Amino acid sequence: MNWNSHEFLWIDWVIIVVGILAVSWAVWRSIRKDKRLQQGVSSEDYLFGKGEPWYIIGAAIFAANIGSEHLVGLAGTGANHGVGMAHWEMQGWMILILGWLFVPFYQLMSNKMGKIITMPDFLKYRYTPKTGSWLSIITLIAYVLTKVSVTAFTGGIFMQSLLGLPFWYGAIGLIVLTGIFTVLGGMKGVMTLSAIQTPILIIGSFLVLFLGLLALGGGSVADGWTAMIDFSKTLNVGADGVAHGTNHMFHFNTGNPLYDEYPGFWVFIGASIIGFWYWCTDQHIVQRVLGQRKGESNEAVMNRARRGTIAAGYFKLLPVFMFLIPGMVAAALAARPDSGFSLDNPDTAFGAMVKFVLPAGVKGIVTIGFISALVASLAAFFNSCATLFTEDFYKPMFKNKSEARYVFVGRAATVVVVILGIVWIPIMMSLGSLYSYLQGIQSLLAPAMVAVFALGIFSKKITPKAGEWGMIGGFIIGMVRLLTNIFTNTGKDLMTGWYWEHTSWFWQTNWLIFEVWLLIFIILLMIVVSFFTKKPSAEQIAAITFDKEFKKQLGKSWNWVDVAASVGVVIFCALFYWYFW
Repeated sequence: MNWNSHEFLWIDWVIIVVGILAVSWAVWRSIRKDKRLQQGVSSEDYLFGKGEPWYIIGAAIFAANIGSEHLVGLAGTGANHGVGMAHWEMQGWMILILGWLFVPFYQLMSNKMGKIITMPDFLKYRYTPKTGSWLSIITLIAYVLTKVSVTAFTGGIFMQSLLGLPFWYGAIGLIVLTGIFTVLGGMKGVMTLSAIQTPILIIGSFLVLFLGLLALGGGSVADGWTAMIDFSKTLNVGADGVAHGTNHMFHFNTGNPLYDEYPGFWVFIGASIIGFWYWCTDQHIVQRVLGQRKGESNEAVMNRARRGTIAAGYFKLLPVFMFLIPGMVAAALAARPDSGFSLDNPDTAFGAMVKFVLPAGVKGIVTIGFISALVASLAAFFNSCATLFTEDFYKPMFKNKSEARYVFVGRAATVVVVILGIVWIPIMMSLGSLYSYLQGIQSLLAPAMVAVFALGIFSKKITPKAGEWGMIGGFIIGMVRLLTNIFTNTGKDLMTGWYWEHTSWFWQTNWLIFEVWLLIFIILLMIVVSFFTKKPSAEQIAAITFDKEFKKQLGKSWNWVDVAASVGVVIFCALFYWYFW
């Protein structure tokens, strides 16, 4: 048997089948054990879990973020654009904001209102019921049209490039398998699968990185790294014939072909706005830190959640090295005719690297981790959708139903999301660049979320109606911009007519710059509306005001180890920016 074969051998397929059965058994056993401890079915435990240890929380946050858009999109972007997309990945420092700033506020409001179940719960209490309902609607639409469909679509591409499966077999198989897993496993299943697949995913991806650098460097990782950087410096050639390179994160020269994608410092600000929304306010992520053990104190909850986010901050440093840089290595290898490696489509870069550099047997083990990562990430989206529908729509309309009924409704909502995700895939295939489409949608949704949550927590003067206006107004403006993107090919087409000529500032502005100005507009709108509408009630203000007892509990929830570990995350992020400036 040729252990260095560049294709999957029979031993890889055997390992994949046995590994999937073993992982399924481990998840099933964990769920059965958890049900025995529950002494019955609980909708809250099904949706949230029951206060997992901090390292499991960190792994779950990391796993929920890693999806097929990383295996396909991030590696493909690395092959095409180098480290420019690292702004969206080098955000371990942003996860610290969730643990240090937002978790205490969420816990405080849980004390005031009983328990925060969803992010719309937070907005309903701080602003108006309509504000929370709009957030639920917007989030569900975003999950179905972007998260679920994008993950399934790119998952199909990954399965095709790695295992040779036809695209639709891989995409539909992934989404159906995940739907079944989510319905049966709930949040406990997601958490358990996350804990299993995270070490396999990390080790496997770094194997791809190091073996790829070895192949590129003729047996030396250091030489391979140098060769990758040198090759990236020859790319991104402008109209003047000058190679601007893809080895840096900031592109300041307007003659640089990548300036429109990553314009100067705007790219950092725009990526941070999306990161703030995603890591600090998105149900998909925040749900991982909301679980609480019975009888657990406030300081214990905040300590465990904070340490989970710190762990996730370190995990979040890894995807650039796990996926983006292997994409850059793939591009450099493909440029060498004598390497034996070819790359026809950048989106297949990571799958092609797995087959090319990993030895037989190891391919199968690593593939188990990748498949588990795809399922865990997609399952997290399904679970969040089920949570939002059950807690924000079904329970308020149908109160005092049995816990079994609420669990059933959550499962039914998951099935609906699965069907909608499958139906939307053919439509998305006709919308051009999938990864750009995903980032574009996020840039239009994030400003409203960031403004409403940040001002709602840090300002006592912002009125309930201001939050409602900010949420609805920001969403409408974002959707109008999305429609113009569809009609104008994201501002690239030449449009004629009075309307298009007089609104070019709206539809031609770079998407990241537009995102920043949209955030500023929504903040100003909320401030103005606050001057003319009823002030928040004393209860609403009390819910975001730390009293002496809570401050005391907050102080006990951290120590110097937490501070030092958090500083370490920031230092690593800063060093990466310094190296790839």
